Amino acid sequence: MLPFDVILFDVGGVLLTNGWDHGERAAAVAHFGIDCAEFERLHVAAYDAWERGAIDCNEYLKRCVFTDRRSFTLDEFYEFLLSGSKVLKDGALGILSEVSASKKYVVGALNNEAREPNEYRFERFDLSQHFALRMSSCYLGLRKPEPAIYQRALDILDRPAGRVLFIDDRAENAKAAEAAGMKAVQFLGAESLRDRLKELGVL
Repeated sequence: MLPFDVILFDVGGVLLTNGWDHGERAAAVAHFGIDCAEFERLHVAAYDAWERGAIDCNEYLKRCVFTDRRSFTLDEFYEFLLSGSKVLKDGALGILSEVSASKKYVVGALNNEAREPNEYRFERFDLSQHFALRMSSCYLGLRKPEPAIYQRALDILDRPAGRVLFIDDRAENAKAAEAAGMKAVQFLGAESLRDRLKELGVL
């Protein structure tokens, strides 16, 4: 018997670079000459709604960036936002490909991401070929590490929690998955993950 029925991967920090984290935002405000402290204040107020799918990208940028007249356009800022997405160095994309190609498991994504960058990243890096389902915060209206997102994932999967393995780079997200009854592995690099998956009998 296989050790799990389902393997869930986070995306940013495991497969790809983070879509819109501290480093990406700092690069954007430097590039466009925006006041960093003011932008971060407005970002904190708006990002939760964007990542939950309650507002779209245009509304997020209007609240955070285009509160004043700018010398650049919304489209230019958005293109820069997307340009920070890259395959993560020492990431798990090769392992994901190997796991999905085995066809032994239901493979899914459980990630926090706003709709527009999420859909761009899945298309740009052809991630959908590996995933049977995408349980992103923008579709579920819930965010990790909230307990409700793990329960929602289990409801969708219709599998016992102990038959689900979750891989995430953030310790708090992995701990929350374990609290929901899942088996969780914190991603610390491709070699470490490969060794752990061999120990668990996945690879």
